Amino acid sequence: MSLGTVAMLTAGGLAPCLSSAVGGLIEQYTARDPGVRIIGYQDGYAGLLRGRSTEVSDEVRAGAGRLHELGGSPLGSSRVKLTNSADLERRGLIGPGEDPLQVAAEQLRRDGVDVLHTIGGDDTSTTAADLARYLAEHGHDLRVVGLPKTIDNDIVPVARSLGAATAAAEGARFARNVVAEHSANPRMLIVHEIMGRRSGWLTAATTARYREELATRAFLPGIGADPRRWDVHAVYVPEQRFDLDAEADRLRAVMDELGCATIFLSEGAGVDEIVAAMEADGETVPRDPFGHVQIDKINPGAWLAGRFVDRVGAEKVMVQKSGYFVRSAAPQAEDRALIDACVDLAVRTALEGGAGLVGHDEERGGELRAIELERVTGGRRFDPEAGWFADLQQEIGQA
Repeated sequence: MSLGTVAMLTAGGLAPCLSSAVGGLIEQYTARDPGVRIIGYQDGYAGLLRGRSTEVSDEVRAGAGRLHELGGSPLGSSRVKLTNSADLERRGLIGPGEDPLQVAAEQLRRDGVDVLHTIGGDDTSTTAADLARYLAEHGHDLRVVGLPKTIDNDIVPVARSLGAATAAAEGARFARNVVAEHSANPRMLIVHEIMGRRSGWLTAATTARYREELATRAFLPGIGADPRRWDVHAVYVPEQRFDLDAEADRLRAVMDELGCATIFLSEGAGVDEIVAAMEADGETVPRDPFGHVQIDKINPGAWLAGRFVDRVGAEKVMVQKSGYFVRSAAPQAEDRALIDACVDLAVRTALEGGAGLVGHDEERGGELRAIELERVTGGRRFDPEAGWFADLQQEIGQA
């Protein structure tokens, strides 16, 4: 079927796929249905509510391939929940008493949109489901075809979200230089804080990538270049509790032997303990419009380092966060292949009258398909009992 107007938006945090996915959608529609009008809402759902959009020109169509080499998002992004009226009214995105779903639906109708492509994580997808449900209930003939984006890789039932593999590889690259800082001071404790609010997948995958690359390096024996000093000595994920006292004793032994210790920490590990401590002290816990704790404001890496520094006998502590570095990268080859496959199916789905979130469906044998939006949720947990991760922890002496 031929479409009149197709709209795109990117929402939530950045990931190494947004620019490439936008470029791919433009390329695919230009090749398959060159007469279709394409617009992009600026700054995600915030732009949709405000009616701010950019029309894709012939010049942009011709040069869309350049977007594959860029990080970030050419359309901009925001964190907006269309069912949180109070927050949207406070931010001036809707007027007093307005229904944000109705405001969004009416804007789509005014713009003549037939298909809305959302590129975002679980919050974006569940918000898209809310919007699709509202549209259907109110007789709007418009379909939502989403693409799954999150470096946390925690969207259910999507096997691998766009950008996650690149984020792990970029995190390992970031860590290569940070871990070298172990030689800057005697008894150095390094904490590499990695994004991952509820899922430790990215932390685990980053650790694995880092250690794979470490194994390929050539060290010079006899001059202090001990490869064990470059290794990861502990990895903590939200799904796995650890005994702080026991770990402090273990890392003290590592520090005594090697003169340094390095921890890879998922930002979500220990958050419950930090929040409990803040609330017990009467402090206000900062939260975003979705009710999530604003992790960047409570600094889990610094919190953990503060509890380890004296116990492991560290003379100096360094906490480094790779999140903004990795999420703003351009996609690497593995993700480019996944983006291309998902974008191709997203456009075919739209042209054939379908809807859903395009990804490999774990509950349907890993088939690449348009997953029903009502089945999409967030918060998938990483399995710390997975063989490869259990082996990794055993190798570094944590098991």
